[in-house]
Amino acid sequence: MNTTAHQTDKTDQIDKTTILVAVNDIFFYTKVRDGLLPDGYRLEKARAQQDILEKTSSGNPALVVLDMNDRSVDAFQALETLKGDPRLSSIPVLAYANHEEVDTWNRARALGVTKIVSRNEFSARTRDLVEELITLGVKGKA
Repeated sequence: MNTTAHQTDKTDQIDKTTILVAVNDIFFYTKVRDGLLPDGYRLEKARAQQDILEKTSSGNPALVVLDMNDRSVDAFQALETLKGDPRLSSIPVLAYANHEEVDTWNRARALGVTKIVSRNEFSARTRDLVEELITLGVKGKA
């Protein structure tokens, strides 16, 4: 019986610290990995569009990170899927895009992105941004 309680605690911990990362740019993925793994976060990588729904449904991540300029994953479709599904809509989504792409920013906001920042800001403040949105997500679920 103690083993079951321990497993439940471990599962709860993973759910609160797992981040689904839909970032295929090796530089930015490395920034995410190096910035978050030392703090105990667990990264789940979404390499293709179908990974996003599958991994958010089965893994219950605390946050989804989207590169709005990634050609492998349609970030707009991902946002539509996540925000359109009542089971997933409360998961915070952190996105980044080139600062000059105003249409991308506006469309992401219209689709319900929790926060969108420039590529430079994402690179410089990855851990702070992730922690801000996970805290927001936890408060939103409480």
